[in-house]
Amino acid sequence: MATVCLPGAGSGLHPASTERLRPPPPRSRSRTRIQCSATKESSSSMEHCSSFKGMRNVACGLLAAWAVTTASPVAAANQRLPPLSTEPDRCERAFVGNTIGQANGVYDKPIDLRFCDYTNDQSNLKGKSLAAALMSDAKFDGADMSEVVMSKAYAVGASFKGVNFSNAVLDRVNFQQANLQGAVFKNAVLSGSTFNDAKLEDAVFEDTIIGYIDLQKLCTNTTINAEGRVELGCR
Repeated sequence: MATVCLPGAGSGLHPASTERLRPPPPRSRSRTRIQCSATKESSSSMEHCSSFKGMRNVACGLLAAWAVTTASPVAAANQRLPPLSTEPDRCERAFVGNTIGQANGVYDKPIDLRFCDYTNDQSNLKGKSLAAALMSDAKFDGADMSEVVMSKAYAVGASFKGVNFSNAVLDRVNFQQANLQGAVFKNAVLSGSTFNDAKLEDAVFEDTIIGYIDLQKLCTNTTINAEGRVELGCR
């Protein structure tokens, strides 16, 4: 939880006890508040609060940014996908990839590879950047996708049977219901990726890089064989 703290008013000093002189009690000071909504203020109160306007705006901006960055991943996953691209060469764009903001899935133009077929491609996909690519229901069976960058790719229902993902960056990829039978994830980065209902029979996870929480979720997939579970360190 993000908390924005401002220095509050200090506690008052207790008066010294004397017989002839008893100082007046300290005045209570109200606690400073930050309001993000517009309110009607009198001219006098605006004069007192003017010195805090800049600080209030900064605090409200920080809170708004925190709310956006901590949005529920479920809500993000339920966003509607854009219409299928009508470009005649959209499938060939995978052979070029994108070059802007690879790690954050930022691109100059969306890569729409949905329903494309790259079966047994051994040269055109290796080392390409496919960050944030739309891959649902595409076929990559037997392809060489080593060293590929697929950060934030949407690969729901895609087929990657026997794909070589060695040294690939596959962070935050949605592999839900994807067919990954026999896929090789040797030394691949899988942090933040989801494999709900994915088929992972005979997948190789040697030296895979994955976070502890993500590993726990991945280990719940019952299609991973005994050898794969040992490689992952599932308990």
